[in-house]
Amino acid sequence: MTLGPLMLDLLGTEMSAEEKEMIHHPLVGGIILFSRNYESVEQISALIKEIQKDRHTRLIVAVDHEGGAVQRFRKEFTRLPACAELGKVFDQDANRALELSYDMGWVMAAELRTVGVDLSFAPILDLGGLSRVINDRAFHKKPETIARLAFAYRHGMHDAGMSAVGKHFPGHGSIEADSHHEIPVDERSFDQIEEHDLIPFKRMIENGLEAIMPAHVIYPQVDELPAGFSAFWLQEILRKQLKFQGTIFSDDMSMAGAAVGGDFVERTRTALGAGCDMVLICNDQAGAIQVLDHLGDYNELVSQVRLIRMHGRNNITREQLEHDKMWQQRVTKLNSLSSDRELDLGDDQLL
Repeated sequence: MTLGPLMLDLLGTEMSAEEKEMIHHPLVGGIILFSRNYESVEQISALIKEIQKDRHTRLIVAVDHEGGAVQRFRKEFTRLPACAELGKVFDQDANRALELSYDMGWVMAAELRTVGVDLSFAPILDLGGLSRVINDRAFHKKPETIARLAFAYRHGMHDAGMSAVGKHFPGHGSIEADSHHEIPVDERSFDQIEEHDLIPFKRMIENGLEAIMPAHVIYPQVDELPAGFSAFWLQEILRKQLKFQGTIFSDDMSMAGAAVGGDFVERTRTALGAGCDMVLICNDQAGAIQVLDHLGDYNELVSQVRLIRMHGRNNITREQLEHDKMWQQRVTKLNSLSSDRELDLGDDQLL
């Protein structure tokens, strides 16, 4: 059984009969989990085992678990600081910040791997300082600093058995509007974007970044379509110019920034046609069912190879992790940076 091009969500802490049927549809290749799906380590482990039950090819199980406000599982998981906290440390002590960034990526990925999560949609490569929705999710305002911190974070993820997903290509941080609730338009030229926002993506691609999520942002000086629907951005720039060979995950098709793509079937077709390997449809089960019913057969061999590589590695139990001295030491260091600040984005949003 192959991995389909769709990643769907679930409504609660257990799967309904309808959801069990949906996840076995040949178009489905992944499941994304939210806070509403989580009660405890034991419960989420059981849910993921149920998701993977009776499958020849495991689905990709993903979550948004960046740190700070965007951390879906909290109880029994280490409270991760916002990435901007690492940027503040970097301005005082670059080596310490890079070490902490590695630790954060490692702890995040290692803890998620113990419950069966394959992938966290992290790290953020957007520039800080302007966007309301990016805010302190960004490592820093300076692109080269972002690249250095994100590389350390990705290195930690990799060593814990998880691939990294850089987002939101080619950059959401230089436009104030929030693509969850509106259609952001960035009026800058390609040269202006290339000189600033694209730098972290370039550096990470050069250093082996495994996957990318494009932004639901329109850059009209470059293309009339949002980046996630644009063959120019995904094929000409990302694949050809930047020579990116990894996986491309769309952002959530239910977001306001995706509305220009038409209905859910049209959005999905356009995103796949532009170059996305997997399309996310969250928080709208009727829309997901519409795509399952009407998208038709879809099987791209190259995408299959890319998606299979996104499965997690280094299986480890929770008990083994908690007895690991390196885990204990890294958690202690991260706890000193944790912030109580919350960004009220709502659990129904993919970030």
